[in-house]
Amino acid sequence: MRIGIEINGVLRNTLGKIEQTYQKFMIDKTEGIEDADDFEYKITTPINSLEIKNHFTFRDDEELYSFLYEEFPMEIFGHSQSTEYSTFNDLNDIYHRLRDNNDFIIVSDEIGKSKPASLFFLSKFGCEFEKVKFYSTSTLNSMWDEIDILLTSNPALLLNHPSDKILIKYVTDFNQDVESEYKINTIKELEEVLKELKVCKKF
Repeated sequence: MRIGIEINGVLRNTLGKIEQTYQKFMIDKTEGIEDADDFEYKITTPINSLEIKNHFTFRDDEELYSFLYEEFPMEIFGHSQSTEYSTFNDLNDIYHRLRDNNDFIIVSDEIGKSKPASLFFLSKFGCEFEKVKFYSTSTLNSMWDEIDILLTSNPALLLNHPSDKILIKYVTDFNQDVESEYKINTIKELEEVLKELKVCKKF
């Protein structure tokens, strides 16, 4: 089996770091400064979706893009915390036990400078996977071509994917309403689901 593991929301607490960085650099640093157009940076909680603009105010899409991918990509994507305390210890253990009969690949939707920042993130936490695949909206199909199973928290991927692929949902606050035949709450649970899939003889 070819198994893809997504970074955002599964291995990396990206939303949490976006909130922390936004608070520090957009809110705290502008408090008390008079703004000619009276624009207010604010966070709308709960942060229960991946629609960044629904939770963090920006003047326009260009400022949002700049925040994520030009000004603070290393702060956000490189220095995020892992989703769990033992995320990568558990992931590497599963990799070691199953790699002889399965191909594992890290996949992630990244743009520009978030790519090297994400590689730094994986290096910082000691990820031992041999292959990393970055994709974008325009190259999404190439990601699907390389995997049979995807572990993701992204509602869009859970709801819309090729019919011959199997999705495993990593449960988060922002995908509670998305149904999935297979789901896990911790990385440790992944091995049991993969064994179940093998027993089901889907591959």
